[in-house]
Amino acid sequence: MLAAMLHVRQLAKVHPTAPSPGHGTVPVFSQVDLDVAPGEFVAIVGESGVGKSTLLNCLAGLDAPSAGSVQVLGTDLSALPEGPQAHFRRRHLGFVFQAFHVLPHLSVAQNVALPLMLLGVPRAQQLQRVAEELAAVGLGDLGERLPQQLSGGQLQRVALARALVHRPALILADEPTGNLDPDTAERVMQLLAAQTRQHGAACVMVTHSRAAAAHADRVLRLTASGMRPEPAHG
Repeated sequence: MLAAMLHVRQLAKVHPTAPSPGHGTVPVFSQVDLDVAPGEFVAIVGESGVGKSTLLNCLAGLDAPSAGSVQVLGTDLSALPEGPQAHFRRRHLGFVFQAFHVLPHLSVAQNVALPLMLLGVPRAQQLQRVAEELAAVGLGDLGERLPQQLSGGQLQRVALARALVHRPALILADEPTGNLDPDTAERVMQLLAAQTRQHGAACVMVTHSRAAAAHADRVLRLTASGMRPEPAHG
């Protein structure tokens, strides 16, 4: 079996009950163990408020866990200083959000190129990689358009192309179909699953959508005391 791209052990997160210390804490989740292999797509479901988005932020190193460890490509994110951690995240992680987060003043191609620009990839390579990725998500002829000229489904495909253009080891998707109609959501999920497997990335998606989760290799339920496999619904 391939070594895990993402390796999580006994991850926990608590929030303070008040701004000042010494007033106790509220547990969000604990005892989270997770391994995700290259090319594997894992969906995480759970009740509202259980901390699914917080978990993603901990996996990305954007939020410090209260306990436990997160390793991506064998690197413990929490052990890195802020600068190297940000560079590691920029190089090895890709993000897809419900709200798209495309920059309105940049063209589609410029939005997709952003991760490559931040990594200092030469211009010729940027152009080639962006063209390849836009073609892969079915937007090959829309690179010069501005975001306001696109539909919601097209914007989410721009966001997907941007998340994948630098070939990240780990893709983190937070409710990526939340703003889409069912047919468009289905197309976006097919692309996300196919691109994850094609590039050999590990993908972790949190979602409320059973239809979106059905595209994953595994579905796990996050609870306050850890994660467990979600039974298949026939």
